[in-house]
Amino acid sequence: MTSILTVDDSMSVRMAIRIALSGAGHIVAEAADGAEGLAKARTAKYDMIITDLNMPNMNGLEMIREIRKLPIQAGTPIIFLTTESDEGMKQEAKAAGATGWLVKPFVADNLLKVTRKVLGR
Repeated sequence: MTSILTVDDSMSVRMAIRIALSGAGHIVAEAADGAEGLAKARTAKYDMIITDLNMPNMNGLEMIREIRKLPIQAGTPIIFLTTESDEGMKQEAKAAGATGWLVKPFVADNLLKVTRKVLGR
């Protein structure tokens, strides 16, 4: 069983991610913003983290930078799932420690494909 943390301020997006991933046998934890995501990442090891970019309290870039400082999450793949598709933003995300990038709205099959690829399955 793989454990995946999804961080997005939209409840409907979190629900769509949870349905897609739990249907494929993954355990899904959820956070409503970067601050909550960081708090969860400090207390539990995840096999993968999926995060939005634009969120209240702490955005996805700030959260990734902080998560990359946590020994418990060393090597954890982090995927951005966002409406942003700007190349400069993608480079900034990569520099912050993002593993990959998916653009919203996402197709469940594409999310699962990226998940399998990132998790090496």
